[in-house]
Amino acid sequence: MKQKAAKKPQKSLYNPRKSKVSIAGAAWFHEGLISALAGRQEEAAQFFQVGAELGSAEAQVALGYCFQKGEGVEQDLEQAVSWFRKAAEQEFAGGQVILGYCYHKGLGVEQDLEQAVSWFRKAADQGDGEAQAALGYCYNKGLGVEQDLEEGVSWYRKAAKQGYAAGQSGLGYCYMKGEGVEQDVEQGISWYQKAAKQGHAEAQFNLALCYENGTGVEQDAKQAVFWYRKAAKQGNAKAQSKLDELVKKKKKHADQ
Repeated sequence: MKQKAAKKPQKSLYNPRKSKVSIAGAAWFHEGLISALAGRQEEAAQFFQVGAELGSAEAQVALGYCFQKGEGVEQDLEQAVSWFRKAAEQEFAGGQVILGYCYHKGLGVEQDLEQAVSWFRKAADQGDGEAQAALGYCYNKGLGVEQDLEEGVSWYRKAAKQGYAAGQSGLGYCYMKGEGVEQDVEQGISWYQKAAKQGHAEAQFNLALCYENGTGVEQDAKQAVFWYRKAAKQGNAKAQSKLDELVKKKKKHADQ
């Protein structure tokens, strides 16, 4: 049975006096990573907790994920937020962006879109690509901030240039629709392709749509099916619906 809280290893192993607290915390974090990669989730959570209590922001985020997902400990969303916040308050971008997502989704904390934007911005200003893409999305949709399509494009572009798939997909969408930037279908396709090749499901779906309809590319049913299937395998319901639709059409033509 999973524990409510992660336990520390035996006291004989827990001796932070041997090195500076920050270095010790990082060491416990790395021990936790080794355990997690080996599938020893409870042990990993124990190591992460030691590192987190020693002030390692990385360990605090890792422990927060354990509580959020219920890996090695009993799931506790509020406890997860507590650890994410500790990391975020150390100005650790990884903690800031995940705390932003918690506020955005209302996970372990009351939903607050303005707070979400605030934390995304802190991480984005540090150059975090995930946060930049999230902030771009908020500006594009007007979530927690006044809608500003050009500002949305600006943040998407920052993330895209770092190779972050969500930024590439968002930027592709803006070019396709002409939102915050002059419409440029070729540019849109190019960014969709970059994100799709990295496994971004929404980009794969949108790229498939383009191949199905011949938007910005030569119409190609095989390529459409290829990318719909990629997206569907990741749980994209729209892609699965499209696949089912194409199978029905193919069967109908075969019966005629």
